[in-house]
Order: sequence, then structure tokens, then C-alpha cells
Amino acid sequence: MEINAITILIIIAGVALGWVLATIKSYFTIRKHKKELKDYQEHLNRHMKISEEGNKTLDDELKTLKKENENLRISVKTLGQKPGRAEMRLLNIYDGAIRKMMHKAPGFSSAWEAALQEAEHEYEENEKGFKSIIKKVFVPSIMQKSEHKEITQDV
Repeated sequence: MEINAITILIIIAGVALGWVLATIKSYFTIRKHKKELKDYQEHLNRHMKISEEGNKTLDDELKTLKKENENLRISVKTLGQKPGRAEMRLLNIYDGAIRKMMHKAPGFSSAWEAALQEAEHEYEENEKGFKSIIKKVFVPSIMQKSEHKEITQDV
């Protein structure tokens, strides 16, 4: 094979044509990648805006819940300081202790239940007024009889 000027020109023209075609192809590839990158950036921006809005609503909700919690805490403290609340608290503590004692000491529970039912019955009678009426009517006469017996015994 002889290398002459035409062969060199053909080789140079082929290399130049290859380089031009490669440049054109790389231009289109770069353009395609830039467009894809732009789409990804737009998608990321949309996603970040949505996330930011969600985070803002969550932050606002958290702030309102914290304020509500603080207001409720203050209300509970205020209600706890009303008259009779300390006694109610102590009563609830005693009730819890008694229930625990019933589970731990089996002999205690039966005696306790009997005493509790008796106390509940007395309390209900007092609420109905039956027992207080009996005390008002009969206790003074009983008291007078006992005083009369003491006087006669002293004489």
C-alpha cells in the first residue's frame, strides 16, 4: 500500500468527519443530560416545598399542642388547689393502697369488704335522712332517760 497525498487526505477527512460526528453526538447527549438534570432539580424543588409546608404545619400543630398542654397543666394545678381536692387526692391514694393490700393480703380483704359494706350502708342511710331523723327523735329521749337514771342513782 502506497501512501500518497490522496490517501492522507482521505484519512484526515475521515478523522475530521469522525470528530465532527462525535462532537455533534456529544452535544446532543450533553443537552439530553442537562434537560434530565433540570427535571430532577425541579422535582427536588417541588418535593422540598411540599416537605417544608408539611413541616410548617407539623411545627404549628406542635406549638398549639404545647400551649394546650401548658394550659391544661395550669388548669389541673388550679383545680387541685380548690377546697376539698387535697382530701379527694388522699382518698384516692388510700383507695389504691387498700386495693393493693387486698391483692397482697388475702385475709385482710374479707374483713375489709364486710367493714366497707357496713360503712356504705350507714352512709346511704345518712344520705337518705332516715338515720338522722331517728337520732333527732329518739336520741334526746334516750339521753333524758340516761340523765334521769344518773340523777336517781346519785340521790
